[in-house]
Formats: sequence, C-alpha cells, structure tokens
Amino acid sequence: MNRLFFIAILASVFATSVQADAKKPMSKWTCDEFLAVDDQFQPKVIYWSSAQSKSGKPGASTVDIEGTEKVVPMIIDDCKKAPQESFWGKLKDAWKKVEAEAKALGKKL
Repeated sequence: MNRLFFIAILASVFATSVQADAKKPMSKWTCDEFLAVDDQFQPKVIYWSSAQSKSGKPGASTVDIEGTEKVVPMIIDDCKKAPQESFWGKLKDAWKKVEAEAKALGKKL
C-alpha cells in the first residue's frame, strides 16, 4: 500500500511538472526546480522525498506526518528565498530543525 502510494505521488508530480527535469533525481534538484512543481503537489514531493534516501531507495518504512507538516512550509519559504540552492539541502536542514525542536520538547520523531 505504501509503495503504491509513493509511486502514485511520484507519477502525479512528474506529470504536472513540465519545467522540472523528470530524469534528474530529486536529490539533485534546485529549489527553483522544486518550485516549478504545481503548488498542490509540492507537499507530496516533500512527503515522498522525506521517505527516500539520496540513492532513491526507501529510507524509512513509515512517514512522519506531524513532522512533515512542519517541514513543508519551511522548505517552500526557504526555497522561495534562495531558488538556486539545493532542494535536498533545504529538506535536510528543515528536518534537522524539526527534530531539534522535537528533542527540546522531549518528543521522538
């Protein structure tokens, strides 16, 4: 079920994003390429990317919904401020902030 869900998300992302190079792995995207994805699919890209490793293989068997909901606006805002920077780098930085916040509150993500 999860695998099918992620495949459906990925297919919809690439189908709606003419400007982003579908052959280029998301780990190599710039923020500008991420922002070229239709606004309604940007959160789905973040969900999918968060569950992947740089090699494109699943990095986790579950998706942290609560954490990802915090990460989505952070990445979108950060990418708008610096469109030529790495989307993957922004994703990693946002997750570090969310995880640090959760740790400070005594929560585990």
